[in-house]
Amino acid sequence: MEGKNDTILTQFLLLGLSEDPDLQPILFGLFLCMYLVTVLGNLLIILAVSSDPHLHTPMYFFLSNLSLADICFISTTVPKMLVNIHTQRKDISYIECLTQTYFFTTLVGVDNILLTIMAYDRFVAICHPLKYTVIMNPWFCVHLVLLSWLIMFLVSLVHILLVNRLTFSMGTEIQHFFCELAQVASSDTLINKVFLYMATALLGVFPVTGILFSYFRIISSLMKMSSSVGKYKAFSTCGSHLCVVTLFYGTALGVYLSSAGTHSSQRTMIASVMYSVVTPMLNPFIYSLRNKDMKGALRRLVEKAASCS
Repeated sequence: MEGKNDTILTQFLLLGLSEDPDLQPILFGLFLCMYLVTVLGNLLIILAVSSDPHLHTPMYFFLSNLSLADICFISTTVPKMLVNIHTQRKDISYIECLTQTYFFTTLVGVDNILLTIMAYDRFVAICHPLKYTVIMNPWFCVHLVLLSWLIMFLVSLVHILLVNRLTFSMGTEIQHFFCELAQVASSDTLINKVFLYMATALLGVFPVTGILFSYFRIISSLMKMSSSVGKYKAFSTCGSHLCVVTLFYGTALGVYLSSAGTHSSQRTMIASVMYSVVTPMLNPFIYSLRNKDMKGALRRLVEKAASCS
């Protein structure tokens, strides 16, 4: 990419995961299945939480918002990739690319902040159980979610405004299957590179620090409990969250901290698939299979749907 060029750019070229023609039908089928499973799984989580009064608690409120973010998250990238594979094209318009970058960056950040909020929720529930309903009141929970969206809308807007200042050569290739910010922003433009690293550091370091601090306090509180049954019951509510956090940060943080501002490699694209496609798909399974309340709510939802039909 070039930082200065008088030619007006109308489109980018997405190179995709592979240029092998024999792999295209396999990739199309695989990603279509993963997309449908992700949307259906997360939609079931949202419906179960909203329809079951037993799940009208802060923990499940945050979970339903995480599921909503995951549906939007995967919908910013996979449908366009499926269209390009089906039509055997690689182009994406300049406006469409910037829009995809904007919403993808926003939703990555929202997922990031929501996971931190969910860790704080578990910290309050385990370490301050008597004050839980007072601290995690509905007004506070709604404002936390709205604040996470607002922060990321503004941060992503700054990213896009900085990228929009750049000009690119005709036929600019993006070695990825979607318009990722690190691929679109010119690595030779200092202000873009500095803001990218600053935002990545702030939105990576602070949430991770918050999650680690929350679980440090949780473990400290559990160590003081005399009942082993109480310890297991308290920590079991954190198991699903820990699995999702490990999966998300193990791939997303590695990609952004080690590869931001550089051209994509095959390894980076595989890691991107993990956090942008696989993680949103696995989240409903992790939370439903490890949670008795969620399994009960999903069972009642299915029974209700069956009786109505």
